[in-house]
Amino acid sequence: MGKRLACNFMVFTLMLSFSLFLNACAKKEVIKEKNVIEQKEEAAKAEEKLHLKAEEEKAAREARLKEEVARIQREREEAARKEEAAKREAQLRKEFENEDVHFDFDGFFLTDKAKEILAKKVSWLLDHPDVRIEIEGHCDERGTNEYNMVLGEKRANSTMKYLITAGVKADRISTISYGEEGPLDAGYNEAAWAKNRRAHFRIVSD
Repeated sequence: MGKRLACNFMVFTLMLSFSLFLNACAKKEVIKEKNVIEQKEEAAKAEEKLHLKAEEEKAAREARLKEEVARIQREREEAARKEEAAKREAQLRKEFENEDVHFDFDGFFLTDKAKEILAKKVSWLLDHPDVRIEIEGHCDERGTNEYNMVLGEKRANSTMKYLITAGVKADRISTISYGEEGPLDAGYNEAAWAKNRRAHFRIVSD
């Protein structure tokens, strides 16, 4: 009887120990599995962070590239505007110097057409306050040299008077008479003479 109890007790003890062992192993497996899950979650989080960082860096690069493209486009457009403005300014300057006012035979009074041309010149001069000009008075070849020198001077002066009256400062304008010298057209006919009866404009400083 005592032996049986002792044997049963040993069996019970063994079973209890084995049960405790199994329970401990199960706990270890649970802990191990939990650790694995946590590691996977951490790895997933780290991977997600890297992915987000990569996406942010990509977006930043694309934004910088977009801004660079926009900057280059703005610079090109600005350069084109400046180039166009420079061309326009050069054209207006050329027109100012090359568009003469013309006079009737033996006259120095401004015609309506001459005043129309001078009004444009006034506008340009007022927009360019640092520009100084010289007005040349010219005549056709008829008449004496002395007479034509005086007539050329009157034509230059009447032109200058118009500009000054319209608001251009007198110290920006000088005049000179060439008389019949330096004709625009060397022909000996009314068409040539009409071209030569003129006031010509020259920019001397700006």
